Amino acid sequence: MQTDAASSAAPSEPRLIVEPGLSARVATIVEPVIEQLGYRLVRVRVSGAEGCTVQIMAERPNGSMTVEDCEAVSRALSPVLDVADPIDRAYRLEISSPGIDRPLVRKSDFERYAGHIARIETAMPIRGRKRFRGTLMGTEGEAARIRRDDAAEGEEAEILLAIEEMSEAKLVLTDDLVAEALRREKSAKREAREARKEVRREERQSRNRPQRPAVKEGE
Repeated sequence: MQTDAASSAAPSEPRLIVEPGLSARVATIVEPVIEQLGYRLVRVRVSGAEGCTVQIMAERPNGSMTVEDCEAVSRALSPVLDVADPIDRAYRLEISSPGIDRPLVRKSDFERYAGHIARIETAMPIRGRKRFRGTLMGTEGEAARIRRDDAAEGEEAEILLAIEEMSEAKLVLTDDLVAEALRREKSAKREAREARKEVRREERQSRNRPQRPAVKEGE
């Protein structure tokens, strides 16, 4: 059964930061299912600590993800993964929201969280380094502009980093980020309530709509 968010497939925006190896194989299997439900895949991580865990982060297109959403995704993915069988041992499936200090994987993530601080690691050194930290300043083409807070004296503070060349990008937990997350959560709950009200209103109208009498053959 689909949730309020899942009445149609999620808008298709590719992830530019993706996982390697086994996690990538799992992502190939689960992403079409998640999108068909109306959600977006954020990240897949296969961990061998304390047994095997397949952690799948997903979200609604507006960035929210409720407990009910996680349960809906889990119910849909469990049989699909059982059939595809990408893991060669027993594992625990864990569906979660991205969290407040979330990974950034799409171009729109860097735009949505402009003004907040992020930690970024690149696959290859850029200007002699692979780790960057700074305020997100939006995007230019397929690159993110970062105002570095760790720039050495004499270095240019702002830098453009190609998103596809990042191996990881994640928001840093700050008071401003927590406050914005609370505002988004409140807005998402309000939208969900309005959607449920609209469904109930349509159901009442359908029940109260007069039924046309059946026409007998020959009349």
